[in-house]
Amino acid sequence: MSQSNYAENRAAKVALVTGASRGVGKGIAIALGEAGYTVYVTGRSQQEGDAPLPGTVFATAEAIDQAGQESGGRGIAVVCDHADDGQVEALFGQIQRDSGRLDVLVNNAIALPDELVQPGPFFQKSLKMLDILNVGMRSSYVSSYYGAKIMSEQGSGLIVNTSSFGGRCYMHGPAYGAGKAAVDKFAADMAVDLKPFNVSCISLWLGLVATERTQRVFEAEPDKYADLAAAAESPQFGGRVIAALAEQADLLERSGQVWVAAELAQELGVTDVGGIQPPSHRPMLGGPAQANPAIIE
Repeated sequence: MSQSNYAENRAAKVALVTGASRGVGKGIAIALGEAGYTVYVTGRSQQEGDAPLPGTVFATAEAIDQAGQESGGRGIAVVCDHADDGQVEALFGQIQRDSGRLDVLVNNAIALPDELVQPGPFFQKSLKMLDILNVGMRSSYVSSYYGAKIMSEQGSGLIVNTSSFGGRCYMHGPAYGAGKAAVDKFAADMAVDLKPFNVSCISLWLGLVATERTQRVFEAEPDKYADLAAAAESPQFGGRVIAALAEQADLLERSGQVWVAAELAQELGVTDVGGIQPPSHRPMLGGPAQANPAIIE
């Protein structure tokens, strides 16, 4: 990297999206790149075939570069296993050294066992379902821990936990639901600690997202899922919402809350790919439970 490029990189808005080899994380990262961010993306997949689904962390970085051609956005791939705290600490050290700041952290890394959507009660599935809590709930805490150190020193920043309506209704069983409810509560409680440093933290409920995994389900039974497919959010949609939210003057006032991406998009004038306005699933699945404002230290 030349001295001029190095200076430009340090001056750009910087984001980190964890778990971005594919799916929601990849889409969010591409949208942030389109908005002009330098986007660090993490994942374990280094080459095709490393995972059952297509996608690598390096392919995501290239897609960010393409999306950011006009805005100056660029992607930086970092191979990182978010089950390893040492690798996560090294990741944030790299961001601090190379870019000198971190404006947006999107906690999206999660381990989804194949059994997740199989029918049957939790006690008839393996204990691998608990991987959701290790890479998902726990890794979000660890990344926030290191990200908050950078953001608190610079006096600004936004932490976003990608979550879902599964934090409130029964969705895929107790492990998945507990993981989503946990990151929602992380946002509420971390916001209290971060407020004096002008750093915000929210949880973002996405709807049904047309990821590679979801597309396979749609393609297997197209007639059955036609209506759902038509209303699905693109993987980029959440990133567009996050980019718009990060620019809001009242960001700190929004901190600590759970937001429905589709509803926030309508408020902020954000549309999905193709100008589509995805619907909120609140009428069918319920809304977030906002935390009580009481603080006991």
